[in-house]
Amino acid sequence: MGDMSNSDFYAKNQINEGNHEAGFGCSVMELRSLMEMRGPEAVVKLQDDYTGTEGLCKRLKTSPTEGLAGDQTDLDKRKEIYGKNVIPPKKPKTFLQLVWEALQDVTLIILEIAALISLGLSFYHPPGDSSGEFCGAGAAGVEDEGEADAGWIEGAAILLSVVCVVLVTAFNDWSKEKQFRGLQNRIEQEQKFQVVRGSQVIQLPVSDIVVGDIAQIKYGDLLPADGVLIQGNDLKIDESSLTGESDHVKKNADKDPMLLSGTHVMEGSGRMVVTAVGVNSQTGIIMTLLGAGPEEEEKKQKKGGAVEDGHQNTDCSHPPIHPIATIATDGAAGINAPGSASLINVKKQDGAAAMEMQPLKSAEGGESEEKEKKKHTGSKKEKSVLQGKLTKLAVQIGKAGLLMSAVTVIILVLYFAIDNFVLQKLPWLPECTPIYVQFFVKFFIIGVTVLVVAVPEGLPLAVTISLAYSVKKMMKDNNLVRHLDACETMGNATTICSDKTGTLTTNRMTVVQCYIGDVHYKEVPDPAALPTKSMDILINSISLNSAYTTKILPPDKEGGLPKQVGNKTECGLLGFLLDLKRDYQPIRNQIPEEKLYKVYTFNSVRKSMSTVIKLPDGSFRMYSKGASEIVLKKCSYILSEVGEVRVFRPRDKDEMVKKVIEPMACDGLRTICVAYRDFSSDPEPDWEDENSILNDLTAICVVGIEDPVRPEVPDAILKCQQAGITVRMVTGDNINTARAIAIKCGIIHPGEDFICIDGKEFNRRIRNEKGEVEQERIDKVWPKLRVLARSSPTDKHTLVKGIIDSTLGEQRQVVAVTGDGTNDGPALKKADVGFAMGIAGTDVAKEASDIILTDDNFSSIVKAVMWGRNVYDSISKFLQFQLTVNVVAVIVAFTGACITQDSPLKAVQMLWVNLIMDTFASLALATEPPTESLLKRKPYGRNKPLISSTMTKNILGHGVFQLIIIFTLLFAGEKIFDIDSGRNAPLHSPPSEHYTIIFNTFVMMQLFNEINARKIHGERNVFDGIFRNPIFCTIVFGTFAAQIVIVQFGGKPFSCQPLNLEKWMWCIFLGLGELVWGQVIASVPNSKLRFLRRAGQLTRKDDLPEEDTNEDNDEIDHAERELRRGQILWFRGLNRIQTQIRVVNAFRSSLYEGLEKPDSRSSIHNFMTHPEFRIEDSTPNLPLIDDTDDDSARRRGKYSSQPSSPNKNNNAIDSGINLTIDTSRSAASSGPASPLHSLETSL
Repeated sequence: MGDMSNSDFYAKNQINEGNHEAGFGCSVMELRSLMEMRGPEAVVKLQDDYTGTEGLCKRLKTSPTEGLAGDQTDLDKRKEIYGKNVIPPKKPKTFLQLVWEALQDVTLIILEIAALISLGLSFYHPPGDSSGEFCGAGAAGVEDEGEADAGWIEGAAILLSVVCVVLVTAFNDWSKEKQFRGLQNRIEQEQKFQVVRGSQVIQLPVSDIVVGDIAQIKYGDLLPADGVLIQGNDLKIDESSLTGESDHVKKNADKDPMLLSGTHVMEGSGRMVVTAVGVNSQTGIIMTLLGAGPEEEEKKQKKGGAVEDGHQNTDCSHPPIHPIATIATDGAAGINAPGSASLINVKKQDGAAAMEMQPLKSAEGGESEEKEKKKHTGSKKEKSVLQGKLTKLAVQIGKAGLLMSAVTVIILVLYFAIDNFVLQKLPWLPECTPIYVQFFVKFFIIGVTVLVVAVPEGLPLAVTISLAYSVKKMMKDNNLVRHLDACETMGNATTICSDKTGTLTTNRMTVVQCYIGDVHYKEVPDPAALPTKSMDILINSISLNSAYTTKILPPDKEGGLPKQVGNKTECGLLGFLLDLKRDYQPIRNQIPEEKLYKVYTFNSVRKSMSTVIKLPDGSFRMYSKGASEIVLKKCSYILSEVGEVRVFRPRDKDEMVKKVIEPMACDGLRTICVAYRDFSSDPEPDWEDENSILNDLTAICVVGIEDPVRPEVPDAILKCQQAGITVRMVTGDNINTARAIAIKCGIIHPGEDFICIDGKEFNRRIRNEKGEVEQERIDKVWPKLRVLARSSPTDKHTLVKGIIDSTLGEQRQVVAVTGDGTNDGPALKKADVGFAMGIAGTDVAKEASDIILTDDNFSSIVKAVMWGRNVYDSISKFLQFQLTVNVVAVIVAFTGACITQDSPLKAVQMLWVNLIMDTFASLALATEPPTESLLKRKPYGRNKPLISSTMTKNILGHGVFQLIIIFTLLFAGEKIFDIDSGRNAPLHSPPSEHYTIIFNTFVMMQLFNEINARKIHGERNVFDGIFRNPIFCTIVFGTFAAQIVIVQFGGKPFSCQPLNLEKWMWCIFLGLGELVWGQVIASVPNSKLRFLRRAGQLTRKDDLPEEDTNEDNDEIDHAERELRRGQILWFRGLNRIQTQIRVVNAFRSSLYEGLEKPDSRSSIHNFMTHPEFRIEDSTPNLPLIDDTDDDSARRRGKYSSQPSSPNKNNNAIDSGINLTIDTSRSAASSGPASPLHSLETSL
């Protein structure tokens, strides 16, 4: 990576080389080459060039303790010289580009060509008058009533309707993109960071950070810029997003002070001086290489690398998704950065090169690219359940339509040829050719129209509209959705694993009981009653041994509760000091943070925090606090009632646990023990040897902290249980506290058959003798498990994984997880839907999540379930309606063409039907608001067919009704209405009333059936709540009005003859028949219709190796999706899907050879037998964060009959036209435990 600085990509920055005169002591390039150093060499360079961090701060005109002055002109100057902390996003597509994309649809192209041929031929007049007689029946009446002049109308009308369809599609895409950008900006504005300015610690939006700022970093942060560490406590960083190294890197000012943007703080805290922001930070450099600016790619290819500063000024009006967005391709490009100009070309020329690059995307580094709020299907879940089912359905319908249209054309052509050339024995005359060609074009247009109607383009549109609508509305319900499909997956959730603190409880900690000086006080004692010695030590201990960022501020409103800032448990303890009429601030001022000798920060392994200070006489004192059972185990002494130290024997401990800790825990209190220990200065203890340091402590007191249950939680949990969702609590608290809270919430009801266990017992039950997790054992535990206490992040992940991989029920479990801490990342990632807390959550948790709860409230999850189910229902409603239209229109066109050589529904009419039925209906039906009744039924589950038996019954029932009416009108209409028959009309003849009535009745029936489609569970009242959905009403009435205009004034282009009032009444009456018929269908019980069961399984996902559904969507424009964040490309038309499926199938065979079968059972073993795991159970990262292979094995291979490849990164770099598919991740990283490819091999 070091040679990156030599690359000449950065013409712009070289302007700044001479910026010393701007008053700062270092230029952008100097700082950038500094940031490319790592470890000891960086320390040496800092010393040599800048005389250490102090010197660097001087040259950047900032103070390591007080920060920048915060003067606006200075800040602007810094932004001008060193850049802003934003990475310019890719420009959004213009409306015209979207129009162009919509035009790429194959069926539309075919129609355009056909229309153009038809147009051209209509202007051609055969020479001579006589030819008419020779050309046979075909040409008879061509010249009728001067209609030949109007021959061009049909072609023009088709072109016009194509334009309509294209504009509507483009507009939908455009509004979708706009919504998405709004969402990204919202996510981005929420990310704030703590910096020191003018000695004050303030929260700044990440984009306002400038070079020279002093940033405070703490556990759980995502670093927003590059910087050099000034001072750190026990700091560990996860740099896997940049380097792919999964081990956490220890950082300290004298060994490795380099901090890089986009990396995660996994432990500890510290302060850094910002040295590079935006495009100059390490992440920014990589993003730039990936072409954050749109013009980059062509330039790279043309100039081989000298990219102008296109990206720097790329339209910043849409700030990036994540002000310092992270690596778009999981860090793979980061490693190839020097040669990244070749990145684009390599993919094209050389599959092998691409193959080598890919494995980096596998296990690690997958975490970070979610940073962009973008639909990045590669690293997150595969395609959502619903999309998979729909894609498959669309392909099936498309194939059927293609077949029908081909057959239609063939029959028409054969019939015409046989009739003219065989039966009438007419010669083929050259001057007749144009006339014959016109006939063939007409047949072709009919065929294409059948295809257009058959292909349900409305499906992806309906999903998009429905999801986008839901996401917008969910914002109001405090759900910020980061991945669209999460919203729909949530509707299928069967299990919610929830955190306790902050989600089920209010996260306002208050100390309500304490045990101090051998007395157990049931409320906060009077300070006078406590021994002064104990009191002094206690106050020092709590004030110093807590993060200095934790404070209690005066309330915002008069009479409100004081504001708690920072770690809530520490706030509770500080509040306890204030209740004891003492203040923590003077003590902190006396010993500021930089004077703390050593800090052992809290992490999920230690479950305690300790701070060492140097006393005036040179000796050391360490203050410790943490979970009471853990800290008490390490105590050998205790302060007595007079504040003297006395021995604390094991049996005293047992008694204390029984008499003090358990009663507190049973009241639902969290127990914290505060302790201390003195060390002599000579010899100085070995601070790295934690086990001997954290021992022989002296207990000062034990406090019981209450965190009251949120008032609305019990009700929300009850709703979940009624909806068939099991709520499980997973918490780090002790088992008694957890059980008490679970009872208050209603997660467990006394007397039920359930289990509450702690992490130790859980591990004992699920692991075999070798310490490996066994799915069979998990299956014995999870169904009854309601509370898992004292759990490590690994336990949480194991539980989630175990439930997801379980095959116990007939349905696979769909698991939602809530989390706020960094350690919840792996579980959030693993879950089907991860909820992160918007207020209390760390950046790491938010990155791993799918939905952010902006109010941290459990009851918002219930809203998410409701919206998710509503999406599913909306899609089903649309499907039921759409399929009825398709079936009827295709059959009518097909049989009509075969019997009367002409389709009763003309091309333009079909396009109109297609427009209202596809586009408008998807709008109308996809925006139904959800009702409480959605929560009264059980979840659908993963493998329930999309089309239920009720829906199949409705589709077939209505289809039969419509066909009967239309065929009656077609073959007996002229007698019923006493009009001329429209059948067998010659070419270019004027439109007939007969066919107009058929068209009109057809549309009327669809309109009334649209109302029927509002209910899919067999309800009788289809009008229920219809006025709550204004969009629906508008569309129905709008379509009706448009239909009147078309019939009365459409004339030749629409092949319509105006109808009188009586005929209109008949059309509407026949349409109303739909509503009556709907009631008849609803009366037929499903049980009578056994055969429908089978039909409904048309879209079962198990029959199909999920490859088909999963891959085809992922492949599309992966590169674009990667770079144009948030833009989702739904599959464009049938052709892509089909090519892709063919490609995938072709690849599938070659993939399996190199692979072991990723069977989900065994993969749990290998994954849990990672040696790292057995040593310390809680490495929160390693294989957990993104064990890609396991994931894909689970999701893909779950129900599929044949093994499927873990080839998740089917990244097609779609640079415009070529669709290449990378099957690179095949054998290379097949085994879940396979080592990550190191930098060298991939380069």
